[in-house]
Amino acid sequence: MRRTPEPQNRTERFEALFRAEYRAVADYIGRRAEPDVVDDLVNEVFLVAWRRLERVPAEPRAWLLAVARNAIGTHIRGARRSRALAVRLTVTEVDWTQPPPKVDSGEMAAALAGLPEKDREALMLVSWDGLSPSEAAVVLGERPASFRVRLHRARRRLARAIERPIQAPAQAKHRDELNIRKEVPNV
Repeated sequence: MRRTPEPQNRTERFEALFRAEYRAVADYIGRRAEPDVVDDLVNEVFLVAWRRLERVPAEPRAWLLAVARNAIGTHIRGARRSRALAVRLTVTEVDWTQPPPKVDSGEMAAALAGLPEKDREALMLVSWDGLSPSEAAVVLGERPASFRVRLHRARRRLARAIERPIQAPAQAKHRDELNIRKEVPNV
């Protein structure tokens, strides 16, 4: 059974570790990361050391540098994702000068009626009842992550339904008649 050090001993051990290894960890990270993130990454390394102090070996430098390497890798992956997102956002063109097309209440009601019941309920809980996605998930008895996926898909389906022209049966019949007349030769 592992015994956790007493709080005072734990604090003293961490402080001694920090004083002895700070410079080595900071130099290691400083050679591999941008200068403006070195302090944050060093802090992250010693936060991990504090949380896992029982696992820190008697000779801690190699262990701390391995944690530093992982922290740098995580930082680099996050920076790549941020850059990729920035590129995607700059490439996306949005015409903010044109207002979105107006949808009258009849079109909205018809589009909502065409959605599956669970999609309709998800949209109404968030849009009409003013619930957050997490709160709406509780109402429907779903996990918040599952509800957010459902809400995203419901919004896409609703947008597609609104974009499609909604024809009344009388209009469709009239168009069919027009097509028939075009096919019938004039006598």
